[in-house]
Amino acid sequence: MYAPSHMGHARTYLGFDIIRKILENYFNYEVDLVMNITDLDDKIIDRANETGITHTELSTKFEQEFHEDMRALGVAPPTVLTRVTDYMDEIVEYISAMVQKGVAYESNGSVYFSVNDFTSDKFNGVYGKLEPENVGDEAKLAEGEGNRFTQATHGTSDKRNPRDFALWKATKDYETEPSWDSPWGGGRPGWHIECSVMASTIFRDFMGVEGGKMDIHSGGIDLKFPHHDNELAQSESCNECDQWVNYFVHSGHLHIKGFKMSKSLKNFISIRQALEQNTARQVRLCFLMHKYNAPMDYGDNTMQHAIVLEKTFVEFFHNVKAALRACASAKNKHQKWSKQSNKEKAMYDALNASRKAVGDALRDDFDTPAALQALSELVKSTNLYLNASSSHVSYLLQSVASFVTEIFRVFGLCRTVAPAIGFDNSTSSLSLNNENSQDDGVGEEGLAALLDAVVNFRSNVRAAKDANKENTSDKDRMNIVLSECDKFRDDILPELGIRLEDKPDGSIWKLCDPEELRRERELKEQEAARKLAEKEAIKEQARLKELMNRMPPIEFMKQLTLDDNDNGSISKKKKYDSESFDESTGLPTKLSNGEELNKNQKKKAMKEYSGQKKKYEKYLKSLEN
Repeated sequence: MYAPSHMGHARTYLGFDIIRKILENYFNYEVDLVMNITDLDDKIIDRANETGITHTELSTKFEQEFHEDMRALGVAPPTVLTRVTDYMDEIVEYISAMVQKGVAYESNGSVYFSVNDFTSDKFNGVYGKLEPENVGDEAKLAEGEGNRFTQATHGTSDKRNPRDFALWKATKDYETEPSWDSPWGGGRPGWHIECSVMASTIFRDFMGVEGGKMDIHSGGIDLKFPHHDNELAQSESCNECDQWVNYFVHSGHLHIKGFKMSKSLKNFISIRQALEQNTARQVRLCFLMHKYNAPMDYGDNTMQHAIVLEKTFVEFFHNVKAALRACASAKNKHQKWSKQSNKEKAMYDALNASRKAVGDALRDDFDTPAALQALSELVKSTNLYLNASSSHVSYLLQSVASFVTEIFRVFGLCRTVAPAIGFDNSTSSLSLNNENSQDDGVGEEGLAALLDAVVNFRSNVRAAKDANKENTSDKDRMNIVLSECDKFRDDILPELGIRLEDKPDGSIWKLCDPEELRRERELKEQEAARKLAEKEAIKEQARLKELMNRMPPIEFMKQLTLDDNDNGSISKKKKYDSESFDESTGLPTKLSNGEELNKNQKKKAMKEYSGQKKKYEKYLKSLEN
């Protein structure tokens, strides 16, 4: 690691965190995740030399930031973390085994994997399983070797075959390159061998898996060739197996507004920058809306879709909770399903359809967009059920909302242990902010804040009711009380994380993030200010127009501008030369630039004069009346 983690990294690691959670929490698999950290490669060495620090200091700094970014995104930590520099002995041993087997060879202090020997009758290996069409791509092969090594070996005959790749790189410059001892001299491991050795060591030696095999190998789609194909070749030859990995999952490319992320294009977005604009839940939801292995364009419009979808589900949870509270307070807490309206049956069918659709989607290569679509359809059906009547079966509603919440927990949108229904509300001052919270109950601190607000509201209402009774009418006192009610709803409760909504049959409350409510209020205030400014502008425009209507025609003609002749806007550049008017007709003879009016311009000037004359005469007539 040699630079800050960016949104491309987020796409990969957050995407695979989602897959891991689906395997564990939906399909009930036990998943052991091994994460390999490359703390030594050509790019790290180059960057360390540029900054004047050691490669260890550089990689340690950015690895720490990477883990912080992953925690901020809600990515679960791995079961095992391996770093290249901790596995030098194992890497040398692994390479030595391949040399002894005859699938690798030493040349000028470096060791190369022999693709020809691997594919010979002795090994019967298949090279380029993932991208066979690219096995001869010299540019990709060179990129896989690393910039420093490619430059150092360019033009030499170290390799027997251009497709061969480095397992061990001989040290060329001991002053600028870190070096470790080996049977072939000082050097460092090649990039591809690192993952093979670290993963095989953990799975074989510590988890008891024969040959160090793994079920799933993940990575970005750009790693398929040569990196993952080279991993397969060296691992299958060393472990003497035909299939080292059962399944590969590769994350799709992430572009920023249609372009590959690049600092030169000024579209580089770090994870920390992204989290300054959107919450971790919104970022995760955004990635869930795209298939993990499909190309994705990240930008304002993409995130806006995620924000809208989040709000849809937030309101769904609020409405269900409000309905459940109404059911709990109703005198007749019925649970009977209606045969007449059949609405409960329709709701139940929608729930089962969503359960099946979500299951089918997740079995179909973790198709999270389809799963979200199924949940969205369930939300629509629930809204129809809620709006059909004021009478609802609480247990059925509870089942629907619990199912949506459970799938969101699977996706990592909610905590593992969270409220029975809905998103976490941990940022609310009324939340317990406790990992063991089971509902939306309030802690003592939050309850005290709410009770203080209620007491203050009551005092204000009583003061308004009793204020200056002799000189204040009942209607005015009622308006004061209603004003206090609105203030309590709009200003006080939102700061406590409570949204109060007035309905025809009463009011309902919803627990929300106070920050979200503040943003809503700011947007409302901005919109109100915009409308007021627009209204004032229209009034001012009408006032100026009225002033213009009161001008004598000849004076009006002298005030006309080039860009506007009827809305009262007076520009510095006049349309006509104010010194060139025919006093007998009141018409101009020259434009402001000194040019004589042509026939069409004279005709238009006459029309302007006549129009203003009618307005002026109408104004004079109004004065007489």
